[in-house]
Amino acid sequence: MIKLEKVSKEYPRRGPALSNVSLHVKKGEFVFLTGHSGSGKSTALRLIHMADTPTAGEIRVAGFSSALVKERDIWKLRRRVGMVFQDFRLLRGRTALENVAFALEVTDARRQEVVPRAQRLLAQVGLAAKAGALAHELSGGEQQRVAIARALVTDPVVLLADEPTGNLDDRATRGVMDLFWDINAMGMAVIMATHDLELVRSYPKARTLELDQGRLVYDSASVPAGSEGAP
Repeated sequence: MIKLEKVSKEYPRRGPALSNVSLHVKKGEFVFLTGHSGSGKSTALRLIHMADTPTAGEIRVAGFSSALVKERDIWKLRRRVGMVFQDFRLLRGRTALENVAFALEVTDARRQEVVPRAQRLLAQVGLAAKAGALAHELSGGEQQRVAIARALVTDPVVLLADEPTGNLDDRATRGVMDLFWDINAMGMAVIMATHDLELVRSYPKARTLELDQGRLVYDSASVPAGSEGAP
């Protein structure tokens, strides 16, 4: 599904963001990507989404290779990999339904299918009753649910989330996390970057990866049962 092989990323002024990272995420896994600010979490997600290219190593995602994919074909990968951000990135002057519908329109969905499918996606994330609300009229948790619905329009095989609960209160965080867990239960892999270790501990069945200064320093999948480790 997702494989990073000796991946490094270095920026001219910032120096190394990732250093020799290797990992494999299987189909249907739920993975927390943890680490302090600046540890490389967002860089790793950008590389998996192929919004950036590694300085060294190779990334393979859903049949695409960072070493082989042409820039003109990146959109094909994006239809296999959904992305959710901390700041929602909704079109503020449009309704919840219009935000999801717009994402469908750019995928060349048939016009007559756009609104019914957008409505189904909003219902899936529990927002059928808020379809007509403008983005800025929604709470933070509701905006994030719209963003998740938007990320699901292409039926991706993996959903990436970069600090998706960072701007939410405890109640909204629980609701969004339950939604991610439900999505994962349907067979979709989820990789969620977060620095909230209390949140991570609340979902002990998930796999946890920890980055520190760009290096992978912990993988719960490699820890023997019954032993203790980070985070």
